Amino acid sequence: MISRSIANLFTGYNWMIIPAAFFTIVLHEMAHGFVAYLLGDRTAKNAGRLTLNPIKHIDVWGLIAMILFKFGWAKPVPVNPCYFKNRRGGMALTAFAGPASNLLLATVALLILKILSSIPIASEFVFELILGAATFVQIFAILNVGLAIFNLIPIPPLDGSKILNSILPERIYFKIMRYEQYGFIILILLLNIPIFNGLITQIRSFVYEMLCLIVGL
Repeated sequence: MISRSIANLFTGYNWMIIPAAFFTIVLHEMAHGFVAYLLGDRTAKNAGRLTLNPIKHIDVWGLIAMILFKFGWAKPVPVNPCYFKNRRGGMALTAFAGPASNLLLATVALLILKILSSIPIASEFVFELILGAATFVQIFAILNVGLAIFNLIPIPPLDGSKILNSILPERIYFKIMRYEQYGFIILILLLNIPIFNGLITQIRSFVYEMLCLIVGL
């Protein structure tokens, strides 16, 4: 599967996955930092993470996973909950900002795709131009949905774990935190289980189809 994905990466319009993945990850991480900044935490801003520069946000393995499997991760944005008036609520909002921004971006991308599909085809050149733009927008939408769903998995270090920990009773929260260091290992093991992988793919496809229905595609 991996070798076939790599072989097909630069054929046709598949090269568009790379810039789409870069934009997707950058905007996801900026959303985390921006919401934290709005809630009073300047840590991400001081660390230079409120930027469109992808180098500041990219995790190499996370980017490779996104290119190959349509979901991945980036360098965590530094957040200091001590600056939040409500620490647990602030962390939940900051964590949710990433997936929420991806779903919003996917919706906007599908709206653009709808507009592109309504443009009259006047020539072969216009057709190729619209086809290229539509393909990029669709890839961008799929990647954003994939990143949103993947990051909502409640396993550290993903956003879903931070959201879950923010609403759990403290006694349960501290028990879970004992195993936080093993979260990434657990996540890698789960991603190698076909049933788990298939479930994530089905959820991603379902959410994508729902967004298509919402925008009227």
